[in-house]
Amino acid sequence: MAKVVILGAGLTGISAAYHLEKKGFTDYKIFEKESVIGGLCRSVQQDGFTFDFTGHLLHTSDAYFRSLIEQLVGLEHFNTINRQSFIYSQDTYTRYPYQINLFGLPTQTIADCIEGFITRKQSAGTPSTFHEWVLTNFGPGFGKHFFFPYQKKIFAYDIRKITASWTGRFVPSTSLQQIIEGALKDTFDPTIGYNSQFFYPKQGGIIFWVQKVADHIQNSIYTNFCAQAIDLRTKAITFTNGHVEYFDQLISTIPLTHLLARIQEKSSTTFKRAQSKLLCNSVVNFNLGIANPQLSEKHWIYFPETRYPFYRIGFPHNFSTTMAPANCSSLYGEFAYVKQGKKTKNEMLKYALQETKTLLNIAESEVITEKIIDIPHAYVIYDQWREKNLAKLLHKLEESSVHSVGRYGAWKYSSMQEAVLDGKKIADALTILPATSAFYMPGVERAREKIQHTEA
Repeated sequence: MAKVVILGAGLTGISAAYHLEKKGFTDYKIFEKESVIGGLCRSVQQDGFTFDFTGHLLHTSDAYFRSLIEQLVGLEHFNTINRQSFIYSQDTYTRYPYQINLFGLPTQTIADCIEGFITRKQSAGTPSTFHEWVLTNFGPGFGKHFFFPYQKKIFAYDIRKITASWTGRFVPSTSLQQIIEGALKDTFDPTIGYNSQFFYPKQGGIIFWVQKVADHIQNSIYTNFCAQAIDLRTKAITFTNGHVEYFDQLISTIPLTHLLARIQEKSSTTFKRAQSKLLCNSVVNFNLGIANPQLSEKHWIYFPETRYPFYRIGFPHNFSTTMAPANCSSLYGEFAYVKQGKKTKNEMLKYALQETKTLLNIAESEVITEKIIDIPHAYVIYDQWREKNLAKLLHKLEESSVHSVGRYGAWKYSSMQEAVLDGKKIADALTILPATSAFYMPGVERAREKIQHTEA
């Protein structure tokens, strides 16, 4: 038994373990269902290429997080990169963000965007949907030519049913002066957007820095441990390999839907109902290793138009020269879906690969390797049910000493930085609780003793 059990050795779980130890607390165990750590912040090697589980770039805006990276990893192990990202639409490459860089687009498109921005209707209150939020902040022109088609592709969901609470720092604002200047000339402002500058490991892919943080944890990380059932009455976790682990406090970083599915709580329908109501999309991440050193000098490209099945293509060899062998390039692409059949997904993958090769003039003979990665939980869908019920659901779990945290544990859209800070926050919270309330519950102990006696 461990006083604290952590499910999931992704960034949040690793951070929670590290910060528990930093507080002098070591009576915990961390379990990971996969054979390797990292969650979605993983990398794989194939035929001399390194591919991440889709695009991961390290952004630092928090002073503590940056100091942690400097201390545990060392900034000398990263490339510091100024973003070179673009949007491809109407057969034109424009710089990101679209709402500031219209130069080169057809005259009518530019006119639509400027006129729509000037005449947009200001909302008296907070827009209830992402669709309304775009109309209020950018106008119908920007919505028509970029925001509406792009977000529909990335979420694979009706944007009239998605709230705007996820936007935050992820969507840069604009002004009339910026729009006009960006329409008249190719402007490049490296300070706009949260990802204007980023770090990327010089070697090993994105998993490099995650592993470096994990190396500072004293306790073992138990891999190949998949939680099968969680009994809140006895505070016991049964794993698929037969192991049973009791806990006083549970930190869960696994997807919230998976956590709810494993909870054995017959008296409550809340968890079962929530499991079906929490929505997210899935992403197919296709990766190619190419025998062409000049494939692209860009970092990544957004594709809002429906003629392309993918919403983004990126080029890892431009993050680090070690991502591809000498005289080669690499790319990753992504397309999203919600509840699609296997046949439809495979058809989309075939179409995406064909369109990628055509767009980038890649001959079949140049393709050295191909790696397809399925990501079942990708982008959380911020619908009205989530807005009204998520906080209450997480609070109900906390009443049973279950803390569901992190990107998928808290069912939110967040960065790697936020995942690490989430781990720190829950570790700090647990280590200041009084021992009697945090780690000893007489009713639970009696229930455990009764079950153990019956099993004996």
